[in-house]
Amino acid sequence: MYKQSFDTLYPSLCVFANKYVDDIEIAKDLVQEVFIKIWNKNLYFENEFYIKSYLYTAVKNKSLDLLKSSEYKKKTKIDVETLKLISSTSYFEKQIFIEETSRLVNEAINTLPYKCKHIIKLSLKGLENKQISEELSVSLNTVKTQKRIAYQKLRPLLKGVYKMLFSLSLIALFILP
Repeated sequence: MYKQSFDTLYPSLCVFANKYVDDIEIAKDLVQEVFIKIWNKNLYFENEFYIKSYLYTAVKNKSLDLLKSSEYKKKTKIDVETLKLISSTSYFEKQIFIEETSRLVNEAINTLPYKCKHIIKLSLKGLENKQISEELSVSLNTVKTQKRIAYQKLRPLLKGVYKMLFSLSLIALFILP
């Protein structure tokens, strides 16, 4: 259970921690410390929801502890308002929403055949079809066809996720500041 959680959630948790500490290496260390803690304490979680909740909360708390430490405050200039903002529940919930959405979309993209996956990832980086065709040395029609195939395969994979994300985005839009 720990290994699967680590393999699945470690990258997202690192990006999540980085939103707080703004240093990816420190973020990686914080996430590793949290995983070591649950490993050493041999904590048991009933299901994936509970372990995710625990991990995101623990990483947030670890990040905030670091930001509030006098040693860290000496090295950086974090103001009281910024610390207050990133300590808020709404900031925490927004960051979880962003990371979970990203993780679910990436998982779906990684199920695509290699060529489709590569083209979609380039597209998500902001490249236009023409730029993708030039970079991969394939025709513009090949890019369009591969994107169409990718979207056809992604639509059913993300259908249930889409409904959940849509509901969560409405909550985030209207309830969270």
